Amino acid sequence: MKNRDEIVEKLTFVYGEQKAQGILDQIEQLKNKYAKEGTPDKAWVDESDIMLITYGDSIKEEGKAPLQTLDEFLVTHAKEEISAVHILPFYPYSSDDGFSVIDYKEVNPELGNWDDVKNLSNHFDLMFDGVINHISQHSEWFQEYLKGNPDYENYFVEADPNADYSKVTRPRALPLLTKFETNKGTKYIWTTFSDDQIDLNFENEKVFLEILELLMMYSRTGARFIRLDAIGFMWKKLGTTCIHLEETHNIIQIYRKVLDEVVPGTILITETNVPHKDNISYFGNGYNEAQMVYQFPLPPLTLYTFHNANSTELSKWADSLEPTTEQTAFFNFLASHDGIGVRPVEGILTPEEVQAMADKVIENGGFVSYKDNGDGTKSPYELNINYLEALSNVNDSQHTKISRFIASQSILLSMMGVPGIYVHSLLGSGNDVKGVEATGRYRSINREKLNRDELEAELQNPESRRSLIFNQYKKMIAIRKSQKAFHPNATQEVLFLNEKLFSLKRTSLDEKEVIYVLINVSNETVKQEINISEGTSVTDLVSNQTIAVNNDIELAPYQVMWLKA
Repeated sequence: MKNRDEIVEKLTFVYGEQKAQGILDQIEQLKNKYAKEGTPDKAWVDESDIMLITYGDSIKEEGKAPLQTLDEFLVTHAKEEISAVHILPFYPYSSDDGFSVIDYKEVNPELGNWDDVKNLSNHFDLMFDGVINHISQHSEWFQEYLKGNPDYENYFVEADPNADYSKVTRPRALPLLTKFETNKGTKYIWTTFSDDQIDLNFENEKVFLEILELLMMYSRTGARFIRLDAIGFMWKKLGTTCIHLEETHNIIQIYRKVLDEVVPGTILITETNVPHKDNISYFGNGYNEAQMVYQFPLPPLTLYTFHNANSTELSKWADSLEPTTEQTAFFNFLASHDGIGVRPVEGILTPEEVQAMADKVIENGGFVSYKDNGDGTKSPYELNINYLEALSNVNDSQHTKISRFIASQSILLSMMGVPGIYVHSLLGSGNDVKGVEATGRYRSINREKLNRDELEAELQNPESRRSLIFNQYKKMIAIRKSQKAFHPNATQEVLFLNEKLFSLKRTSLDEKEVIYVLINVSNETVKQEINISEGTSVTDLVSNQTIAVNNDIELAPYQVMWLKA
């Protein structure tokens, strides 16, 4: 096996010298079982990579498996624009809309089967969720543990309820430990996210190997990308924060090295909704850990920018981003199945500014999830609302509402990194208040299930909001995909031109193409002088107009310009 010495070194750090060689031997056996010959179709990402984020049943029709419906809809309407699909957890589950997995290796029969996943992978690259921090209490693994089956001994983290857990990072205001009755008596088990999501014990090398085999299986069954959900909480060590520990980083690095060899071209994406410095630590040295990390400050900062018609904070943050290596990239997104997390802007926005955003979200029909600060106060940690509605004002005309929304999405498409577009953003959805009423969960506001026939009818109406957003979005994507200056690793320079403009200069890797990005984040006409050294005129790729650069450039409210010299 390649990198043998490095893998042994990391295994020794995590599991000790006595166990390291035995674990490596078992890794070799897995490699022989799953190894894929040849080179990947595409070794890395480029400007043509555009990912859609969706549940397997976001679009449904009578008498057909939702995964089949999703495939047919995307092939019909977005095959040229969307290159990859992140199917949110499509396994059997017991709660949390898929993130309490009962069986990692099965497809939820309500969505379809592995053949449907395979068919989708024939048309698009796929991202699977590796929900490997925890598993459902209804899973076979946990049920066998409760029965005392020795094969599942130490698969979960037993804990002393009287120990001191004050340093442990808590993502939710729920008990850290949950009491269960086992055939060996009462046990208190570590449950970071809920009593139905039982944390796996990676101190047990059998768990480490089970998950490694799972990731190999995913790679061999259609996953070009694997999202490591809530991965920062993987390792527990009393007396620490139990997040971002060195053991966690070493395990991810081992998984990366093995997958690079067994299924070349597999891309790991870590999902860690934490401040930027901790988030980018999952790049490792830029070559040995996750290839991509989520860019969590972008959604709240973009929202703040349009609420205030002021790009200053977004521009300063974007300017602070260091270039990634040629083998790593940011995964950019604005909306997702979750709400808009505001913890990543701690230290960027003041508590008062965050609260003002929260107040606006409530005014626009959304909800706010609060965290307990431990001193009797609480503060927002997530804004639960559809992103289009979050950006809006109560008295907006349809034109203004759509123009503002497309302007926001153009930020996503303009920045260095790979864009991830949530299905309800692409399709121009609004708040699903009925969904919240049905489930009692705030996050349901942005998880609507769409009827395909009704959706198709709206898209065929050229005056409908869905149709206008869908077609304008597709146009922007098509332009982006044709420009080397929008390669995820192309150089990005923030231009501080005007607080009402978000402005970038993107330069292709070969330095032959330059695009100036101008996005008006206000409802006012903005005139701006711009110093373009590449010539006396430029083409606006969006409007396809030639513009002389010796005069001020004028942008209408929420207008987007991609100026190519």
